[in-house]
Amino acid sequence: MIRLRGTLTCAPGEAAAVRAALPDHLHLTRAEPGCLAFDVTETAPGVFAVSETFADRAAFDAHQVRTRASAWWQATAHMSRDFVLEEA
Repeated sequence: MIRLRGTLTCAPGEAAAVRAALPDHLHLTRAEPGCLAFDVTETAPGVFAVSETFADRAAFDAHQVRTRASAWWQATAHMSRDFVLEEA
């Protein structure tokens, strides 16, 4: 099992773009094979808590590949991420 936890932080003027891209990103990710849980919650203006759980490394890696080709990545690639990845 792979777990990722942390935060994505954006400039105040970019939060609307994150919010706009988020519903599709949540839907697509939760439908991926091996996705056990996926949540992104705005905890303060421009600060988003990210929590992901995937069944295994292959599912997590497939998620990373899909994400890099998505509207989510286009909107957020330059934003600060502070994530911790754990393998169980």
